[in-house]
Amino acid sequence: MERYAIKGGKVLEGEITIAGAKNAALGILAAAVMTDEECIIENVPYVSDTRTLLKAIEGIGAKVKYLDRHTVSICGKGIRGDRSLSVDDEYIRKIRASYYLIGALLGKYSYANVALPGGCDIGARPIDLHTKGFEKLGAKVDTVHGGKVVAEADQLVGAHIYLDTVSVGATINIMLAATLAEGKTTIENAAKEPHIVDVANFLNTMGANIKGAGTDVIRVRGVTKLHGAEYSIIPDQIEAGTFMAMAVATRGNILIQNVIPKHLEAISSKLIEMGATVIEYDDSVRVMADGKLKSTQIKTLPYPGFPTDMQAHMATVLALAEGTSIVTESIFENRFRYVQELVRMGAKIRVEGNVAIINGVQKFLGANLTAPDLRAGAALVIAALAAEGVSVIEDIEYIKRGYEDFDEKIRSLGGNMEILDTDKDIQKFKLRVG
Repeated sequence: MERYAIKGGKVLEGEITIAGAKNAALGILAAAVMTDEECIIENVPYVSDTRTLLKAIEGIGAKVKYLDRHTVSICGKGIRGDRSLSVDDEYIRKIRASYYLIGALLGKYSYANVALPGGCDIGARPIDLHTKGFEKLGAKVDTVHGGKVVAEADQLVGAHIYLDTVSVGATINIMLAATLAEGKTTIENAAKEPHIVDVANFLNTMGANIKGAGTDVIRVRGVTKLHGAEYSIIPDQIEAGTFMAMAVATRGNILIQNVIPKHLEAISSKLIEMGATVIEYDDSVRVMADGKLKSTQIKTLPYPGFPTDMQAHMATVLALAEGTSIVTESIFENRFRYVQELVRMGAKIRVEGNVAIINGVQKFLGANLTAPDLRAGAALVIAALAAEGVSVIEDIEYIKRGYEDFDEKIRSLGGNMEILDTDKDIQKFKLRVG
């Protein structure tokens, strides 16, 4: 089983380039099957989640081809849009974004049969908001034996939909289905994340009529068909934020290229509060920290608030800052499972409900760790890079779901990190790095 072996204590310096946004890519790749014409998608991150979704899309009859490592051609003409259409394999159940195929296929064929999604266990993420939206559009939605969602309609008709809570997944999914519905759909209390704007922009490039993406009211006027398009996915704000936190934790100096600084403002402002330096350029940011870090308070909120996907990373950095910090998680209820791993490294963190109380320590010590989910796993990598000694991180398949060439990028910054399979290899690593 593959594990990360990391020798910490090195200052990370240099330049890295951020990949395309995973969360945008998953919605866009699903949307590409909504036309029978070819779509060419550029800046697709080469991570396990996108590759899994593409396998599922190919499995239902679409033609999928990698033109290069980050450019994919998709043509949905070969998909059989009858009641035999079913998306279900051992891979698709492992990723959360499988549910975007429900909205895409329902919109195109008025029928979808898709396995219930998996992904990281970070708390309840029900799809009831999705199903309520589909039902408002005129679909009948059932969860059937085997953990599959079946949605069907005689015809989808635009409707006024109010989301009870802000949901990125429901906003994108309803937007997908509404694109080919008859008439006008209004989605109120919509999520405003950058990747929602990116999916809407891609759909509009295909001939959709969507306005208001990026605000809390999205208006979709249905069209009869979509056409092929070429599109480039936005940079991944969470990957960028990960390396920003990494620079601060290791007291490094990293130039992070291919970013949209506006998308990083919530992260940048907190790092600056902690004593780091963040310099913004047109499409890059430089993050530096060389002194003591200060405590602060963080509360996760929907965009443009502080992203829940960066909570674990920042808590890791705050565990090395002077004073007491408070981190409040208001999105998911099960996102502090990494805390016990940090405590094993010497962190002083106490969790009370949805609040983590962090008393900063001067250093972490290397330890054997287990990644509980994608983002927490990346946070443990940050902790290991900042720690004294060697750390070994298991269950790195979670991390590979969302980070492209993570170990290679870290090594390019001077980090001592390898992917190893066996205990013997790990022992050799420990002897080699001292």
